[in-house]
Amino acid sequence: MNDPSSPPETGPAPLWTPAPERVASTEIDRFRRAVAPGLADTEALWQWSVDEPGRFWRAVWDWCGVVGDPGSVDAVLTGAFWEATFLPEARLNVAENLLEPRPGVNDDAIVAWREDGRSRSLSWSQLRADTAAMAAVLAEAGVGPGDRVAAWMPHVPETVTAFLAAASLGAVFTSTSSDFGVDGVVDRFGQTEPTVLVAADGYRYGGKPFDCLGRLEELRSRLPAVAKVLVVGYLDPGPDLTALGPGFELWADALARHAGSPASFARLPADHPLYILYSSGTTGKPKCIVHRAGGVLLKHLSEQRLHADIKPGDRAFYFTTCGWMMWNWLVSCLGSGATIILYDGSPSHPTVPAVFDVADATGATMLGLSAKYIDAVMKAGDRPGDRLAFERLRTICSTGSPLSPEGFAWVYDAVHPDVHLASISGGTDLCGCLVIGDPTRPVYAGEIQTKALGVAAEVYGDDGAPLPPGVKGELVCTRPFPSIPLEFWNDPDGSRYRAAYFQRFDGVWAHGDYASWTERGGMIIHGRSDATLNASGVRIGTAEIYRVVEQLDEVAEAIAVGQEWDGDTRVVLFIRLVDGATLDDDLVARIRTDLRTKCSPRHVPAVVAAVDDIPRTRSGKIVELAVTDVVHGREVKNLEALANPEALEGFANRPELA
Repeated sequence: MNDPSSPPETGPAPLWTPAPERVASTEIDRFRRAVAPGLADTEALWQWSVDEPGRFWRAVWDWCGVVGDPGSVDAVLTGAFWEATFLPEARLNVAENLLEPRPGVNDDAIVAWREDGRSRSLSWSQLRADTAAMAAVLAEAGVGPGDRVAAWMPHVPETVTAFLAAASLGAVFTSTSSDFGVDGVVDRFGQTEPTVLVAADGYRYGGKPFDCLGRLEELRSRLPAVAKVLVVGYLDPGPDLTALGPGFELWADALARHAGSPASFARLPADHPLYILYSSGTTGKPKCIVHRAGGVLLKHLSEQRLHADIKPGDRAFYFTTCGWMMWNWLVSCLGSGATIILYDGSPSHPTVPAVFDVADATGATMLGLSAKYIDAVMKAGDRPGDRLAFERLRTICSTGSPLSPEGFAWVYDAVHPDVHLASISGGTDLCGCLVIGDPTRPVYAGEIQTKALGVAAEVYGDDGAPLPPGVKGELVCTRPFPSIPLEFWNDPDGSRYRAAYFQRFDGVWAHGDYASWTERGGMIIHGRSDATLNASGVRIGTAEIYRVVEQLDEVAEAIAVGQEWDGDTRVVLFIRLVDGATLDDDLVARIRTDLRTKCSPRHVPAVVAAVDDIPRTRSGKIVELAVTDVVHGREVKNLEALANPEALEGFANRPELA
């Protein structure tokens, strides 16, 4: 809602400006007034947060009501970025914090929906009881601090309970989604060696059931450290496990045996490992990224309470799977006293805008989506706001890839005119965000609003110097923040970890995104820097190409790669057409004209070709590097990382590229 009292803007007009009373009611503005009343606005608050990190993160601890002992020391910042610690004397337990009763919060803890229309809810008391019972099951199996508990699971309440139970004991939790094949699961869990595995008998996607029970015995045989497997009945409430032999037990039976167990939480140092996340693994075996309990809790609370304005009693809904870091982020919303809404299945079943329907039906106050999903609903011509009330919705978050300016405008036109649309960007590496939304500032099409509090984000040129607005370079972070990884698993000297983030610029976190600032202090992400095209020495972000090409009615989605050609690199553009469309000379000419006029002549592809499908990771991100390998006849090293590896066949041996 635009505020008529605001001074006239120079440059583009904002899509949305929060009214003064809304700004005053936000958590971030209340936090600023309470902890640093001398600071004029959230930009000044950000500067304070990076100049005084110890004081800032201790203020987050106090403001968010973290349960535990913070100790007397706020921060220890050594010479090396990766050696910094925050609240080094603190002792806490993440599960205790996520399950802590909040005054006035009487709503459900979890509301779970499936694509087949089934739904169920768990009260806070039931979630606490189930967590205590499952913790007793794990303890009975010998699980203690530092042991790994793994979940090969759909996005259901049992996965959340398994995590909370493991965390309550100080065990390290790791998960991947049920749609991973056995090889993909072994590539991940085989490295981290869990002793207990939680797995479902199957899952549903796109209206079809998929059995996992038949693969469980093979999976366990390839994970020799697993001593116990707990099987959750998803397709069948009581699946028959007799053919699987000893060591397998139904989740429901195990929980029933320990019903009524008392809750207990091991308070451990803030740097105790909480969970292990995995890189996408498209260029080899996934990296196993170990995250620290206190750092992740503080980072998530700061993002959720302050940037996403999540309050006790809110309902937070992020469409994700438990193989993507947004699952971990969503579960942390319990720590703000919010109900978390889980949706399992295809976001487009039975209709393309299914997730919007669930958000309305569940009364979501925050809805998180991938940019690709927003584009898909927009392309389908749907207008959710024309039929749905979204009575409680205040915030829509978008991540996974850059949201196009047209996607921004569509949200305000076709979904809701008065929501805070927060495009956010970060990743698995930090299990959080570097740049993020701010509910007190205007929203501009195509821009991420601001830097995350406590994160000293910059854009560097190749020489390691900060770049001014409008100049593209590498997104970096110049000072420590709490959720930097603790380590990589099986990296005893830390060399792989340091090479992954600190090799490009000495002592500075290089994130791997190609980005630029705007004059308003916002950011535009131009794509992954490792997928940046370098045509005749000019760096081109792939997202710039997609923003233009995917606006054409005939184009469903696109992927651009660089092909080594005649001693240089040329841009090759593959497009997936909408049903009924044809890649003819006219469409190719329009693609090239639009890219030349809206971007630059350097963005114009040398080759435009049609494909039936575009490969993507299981979290929905397209994989330019895998396509680049196929185009050059190189082996793609880890097909299990892809949701649709068969799509790569459409890029091999193309006559247009010979």
